[in-house]
Amino acid sequence: MMPIQVRLGRLALHLVLAAGALLSALPFLWAITTSLKPARLTYTPPLVIPTHFQWQNYVDAWRAAPFPRFYLNSAIMAVAITAGQVLLSALAAYAFARLRFPGRDLLFLAVLGTMMVPFHVTLIPNYLVIRWLGWVDTYYALVVPRIVGAFSIFLFRQFFLTIPSELDDAARIDGCSRLGVFWRVMLPLSGPAAAAVAIFAFLFAWNDFLWPLIVTNSVDMRPIQVGLAVFQGRYGTRWTLLMAGTIIATVPALVVYIVAQRRFIEGVTLTGLKG
Repeated sequence: MMPIQVRLGRLALHLVLAAGALLSALPFLWAITTSLKPARLTYTPPLVIPTHFQWQNYVDAWRAAPFPRFYLNSAIMAVAITAGQVLLSALAAYAFARLRFPGRDLLFLAVLGTMMVPFHVTLIPNYLVIRWLGWVDTYYALVVPRIVGAFSIFLFRQFFLTIPSELDDAARIDGCSRLGVFWRVMLPLSGPAAAAVAIFAFLFAWNDFLWPLIVTNSVDMRPIQVGLAVFQGRYGTRWTLLMAGTIIATVPALVVYIVAQRRFIEGVTLTGLKG
C-alpha cells in the first residue's frame, strides 16, 4: 500500500498543476465568455457566463473584416513555413548528426548561437534585404525569412542521434547514397521529431505578428493576427466582436495541436535521450 506521505505529496502536486492549468486558461475563458455577451454586458465581471449567448457576435466579427482573406494568407504562410522548416531543418540536422567534415561541431555551435540573438536585432537588416529584393508586400517576405530555424535543426539533430548508425551502414551496403539514406531511412523514422518541429513552426507562423506587420502594406496580404490588430483599431470599444475574432483566429492552431499532440510529446521527449 502506498504510504500516506507519498499520497499527500501526489495530491499536493496535482493541486498545484491544476491551479497552474486554470491560471493559464483564464485569458482564454475570458475571451470566450466576452465573445458571447451582448455589447451592453461587455464590462461585467469577465468570467460570468452570460444567460443569453450572443452567437451573432461571431457573424458580425466575420463580416466586419475580410477574414476569409486573412485566413488564406495565414494558411499559405503557416503551411509553407512548416514544410520548409521540416524539410530544410531535417537536411541540415542530418549533416550535423551523420556527416564528418572539418569544423562541423563549431558550425553547429554557431547555428545554436543564433538562437541567442533577439529577433529585434535582425529586424531592420532583414527588412532592408527584403526591400532590396522587391519582396515587400508579397508571400516571399512572409515565408522565406522563416523557412529554416536553429531550434528545428537542434531538435532533428538530437533525434537523429538516437537512431542507430547501423541502419545507415545497412542502407549504404544496399546501394543507397547519402541522400538516399536520408529519404529512405532517417526521415521516415523521424516522425515524432517532424511532428514536434511542424507544430512549433505552424504555431509560430500562425501567431506571428511583428514581422508580417512590417513587411505587408495592403489589406489583401495581411495574415490573421495583423488583421485582428486592424480590427481592434476600428472597433476598439467593441470587445465582444474583438474577442469573437480572436476565437476564430485561435481555432486552427488549437485543432493542429490537439490532432498532433501525441507525436509532439513523443518527439520532444526523445530528442533529449542522447547528446
